[in-house]
Amino acid sequence: MQSILFLCLGNICRSPLAEGAARAAFADAGIWAEIDSAGTGDWHVGRAPDRRAQAIARAHGVDISGLAARQLHLEDFAQFDLILAADHENLSDLKAMAPQASRAKLALMLDMVPGRAGEAVADPYYGNSDGFARCWADVSAVAAALVAARS
Repeated sequence: MQSILFLCLGNICRSPLAEGAARAAFADAGIWAEIDSAGTGDWHVGRAPDRRAQAIARAHGVDISGLAARQLHLEDFAQFDLILAADHENLSDLKAMAPQASRAKLALMLDMVPGRAGEAVADPYYGNSDGFARCWADVSAVAAALVAARS
């Protein structure tokens, strides 16, 4: 895997947290990879991640404040080796959008974590800070598994 795209619904919570966790994990391991995030929806395009997502990332030494939400594009299927969706609905949308000649492998984020295949990263948007802490734990596990697979 040289390039990884993390995908959620609006690209303001789960996928930017996953992007931040993966960037940090890959940098700490001294491994280069192109890492990005996107959403299937366009509601938040251009916005920074949710303030609660920024806060939990910052609490773990990761700054995601400079990220801006973007929507998934058809070009992403050619640009990325791996596109990881946060949940089953986004994975279904991803598969429906995928062109026939897509080079990207499509999977759930937690499929990368041994013993967690088929699980979704819960959307913390409508909850409290506990949901963001659980989300960070999940995406950090994904990042660690991706690094371990490259080592």
